[in-house]
Amino acid sequence: MTSVTDLLFPVHKSRDELKQHIIWKNQEYVTNLPLQMLLYFNCFYFPFWFIGSLVILDLKWERLIDLYRIVLVAIYVVYFIIEVVRLYLGYLGNLMERVPELAGSWLLTLLLTFPLILLLNINDNALLLPLERALHILMAIFVGLEVIVGYFAIRAMVNYQVTKYHLQQFSDLDNMEDNEYFPETRYTS
Repeated sequence: MTSVTDLLFPVHKSRDELKQHIIWKNQEYVTNLPLQMLLYFNCFYFPFWFIGSLVILDLKWERLIDLYRIVLVAIYVVYFIIEVVRLYLGYLGNLMERVPELAGSWLLTLLLTFPLILLLNINDNALLLPLERALHILMAIFVGLEVIVGYFAIRAMVNYQVTKYHLQQFSDLDNMEDNEYFPETRYTS
């Protein structure tokens, strides 16, 4: 409403009002709602996926060869640890607008979680049961969407942080006194 009013009825703004407008613009939120929704639903789905996968692993334990027993137990232990850390970093990075945490979550998703869930989905030698395949496919959808949406969230957040940094440079110039801006005047008097 304010921007429409200012457009229809332009008024001369003082320097303080322009400075307030710049400061207000710096307080925008750049959290990504689709990413936050994916992380939220993934947090609720993960315990069901993990418990379901362990129950199915127990059901098919006797039919697996020793190699796949060791590999599947190792995958589930590593996946559990990575998923807890990844979801925590994703929540913290997205809600607090912290690029390092969000980038760490995205890298864990891309480099570790995504290959592990694809391995669980594709490996037919592990005697995949239909319920297990359904659980893994749904988790793979979550992880795949988080990779895609997370990339755009990080890119938007980095662009915002860069813009905010450059605007801060200009507001620092406004606060300088004239003799601080031109250093040669200190020596020529």
